[in-house]
Amino acid sequence: MDLYVGNLAQEVTEDDLRKAFEGFGSVESVRVIKDKLNNLPKGFAFVQMDANAEAQAAIEALDGSELKGKSIVVNEARPRSNKGPRGRGSNGGGRSW
Repeated sequence: MDLYVGNLAQEVTEDDLRKAFEGFGSVESVRVIKDKLNNLPKGFAFVQMDANAEAQAAIEALDGSELKGKSIVVNEARPRSNKGPRGRGSNGGGRSW
């Protein structure tokens, strides 16, 4: 199961997250999302756990817990929506005459 982990402090590393989630089961992968321009963390990550029951236990235990001074959000990751580029209206941001 893929998990979304949000409201992360800038100093949280993939190792920190792996250690936190391994207490609930096998962690397949951890990916802290970084800004493409400056390579700084964006404040969220994705953790993939092998077993759904273990992932659910991690959600229940870690959602709202504190990690490096911030209360984190943990829930099941949802697929990205296909809304197109950000900041654009339904007509692509151009004029509708």
